[in-house]
Amino acid sequence: MAEKKPAAAGEQEAPVEAPKKAPAAHAAKEPKQEAPATAEPKQPEQTPKKEIKMANMTQALGMIETKGLVGAVEAADAMVKAANVTLVGKEQVGGGLVTVFVRGDVGAVKAATDAGAAAAQRVGELLSVHVIPRPDGSVETILPAAK
Repeated sequence: MAEKKPAAAGEQEAPVEAPKKAPAAHAAKEPKQEAPATAEPKQPEQTPKKEIKMANMTQALGMIETKGLVGAVEAADAMVKAANVTLVGKEQVGGGLVTVFVRGDVGAVKAATDAGAAAAQRVGELLSVHVIPRPDGSVETILPAAK
């Protein structure tokens, strides 16, 4: 509310504003309420290559060789859909020969290669199917690099 200042002779009374209180520096601050952080999906940690190689030595290696790329692609698709296996890669040997590699538990790799062989035979020429239950670590040196 404005107070009135007594007017001097010949002056009009002017309202005087009450001084505004400055916030006290020592006044207790209200704790800030932070907005709840949105939960972002945690990114998986990268596994060092040495650990990957150690894990691969305990996994089975499945291979399917076909004549032509179409049969190999069909086999790869059937293998990863049929069982819990990881597609390691493919190797084009020459003369139209293509080998597809998968890794996983022995049972899963066996089931995957059976499904992949049947699929490859339906659309192309199946040459060979093989499963190595626990390949030696030195076999890694001749396998195609995982992509």
